[in-house]
Amino acid sequence: MGEPVSALRIGLVGAGYISGQYLGTLARTPTLRLTAVTDLDPARAARAAAGTGAAVVGDVAGLLARDDVDAVLNLTVPAAHAEVALAAIAAGKHVYGEKPLAAGREEAAAVLTAARAAGVRVGCAPDTVLGTGIQTARRAVDDGLIGTPVAATAFMTVPGHEVWHPDPEFYYRPGGGPLLDMGPYYLSALVHLLGPVAEVTGAAAAPRTEREIGSGPRAGQRFPVQVDTHVTGILRHAGGALSTLVMSFDVHASRLPRIEVYGTEGSLSVPDPNCFDGQVERYAADRREWEPLPVSAGYPGAGRGTGLADLADALVFGTPHRASAELAAHVLEVMLTLLDSARQGGTLPVTGCPRPAPVDLPATGTGTLPVQRTAAPR
Repeated sequence: MGEPVSALRIGLVGAGYISGQYLGTLARTPTLRLTAVTDLDPARAARAAAGTGAAVVGDVAGLLARDDVDAVLNLTVPAAHAEVALAAIAAGKHVYGEKPLAAGREEAAAVLTAARAAGVRVGCAPDTVLGTGIQTARRAVDDGLIGTPVAATAFMTVPGHEVWHPDPEFYYRPGGGPLLDMGPYYLSALVHLLGPVAEVTGAAAAPRTEREIGSGPRAGQRFPVQVDTHVTGILRHAGGALSTLVMSFDVHASRLPRIEVYGTEGSLSVPDPNCFDGQVERYAADRREWEPLPVSAGYPGAGRGTGLADLADALVFGTPHRASAELAAHVLEVMLTLLDSARQGGTLPVTGCPRPAPVDLPATGTGTLPVQRTAAPR
């Protein structure tokens, strides 16, 4: 047995709806400890801190000034992601935040530059790709179970979030749309499976100029659409494989797969990248049938915040963390360049990133992360 686990002390900025899932992961992960919470709504911050021993802090500056905060969990609205991250970096704190990393390329680059200069780590969701679903699929690709990968498809097709969301307007304003909303899950998975993207060709449309709220007290109200709601693209990965991407808020129903990978010796059915687990299936050309694959990689029982726990372990062992700012910046550039291509026409290049390391099954138990440490977080 190793020495007792030394936990990374976490300051939470933004205690909205998604924070509940992160708090659950923090509570069951010995390598993470919540020490401070702040939110624009003090009552919401108090609810998040209740029963954890964490302090409720009046503002972001106060949280960043605390000596018992090693890393900031940034769950603010997307428009504030870069601002909060840069402030945390300036205070010498590590940062892990929700996607996207920033609103644009320049802000993302500023975060990366500041983190390197300060010698701190920055991580970014989605971390669903670290679960057993995507990682088992990646292991199958890396082990050659479908031969050499030549292509992939990735489809996210829904009728639009106004069907269920009582206040859906922000999904249809600049910075929203199906690609920027859900693309990070699918694109992060494709990078894990096939490596970084080298160039993209895109097309996009907004078939409807207005949408109607379908639920809640404002049901029946109409609002304008300001973004493309159906985006398609061809991605050429650095390794040569081609991925076909469709992200849409304009499809009432379909039977399309989430993600499939096609190789010279078979095909792979990959589970929903918005989830941490799910069944992976392989079609072997010589057997001519689909078969389920056993879980072979990834963090079992993972939840939102596993990427932060992975970052904490990476600090201990001096290894790169997997849900990295570099990957998030690459995914953001892929999405923005795809939209540029849709407007300008033609194929456009994309700056690459390192392919994250795979996740082996933990050697101990079924917890989300191994905890046999012999060093404290740096």
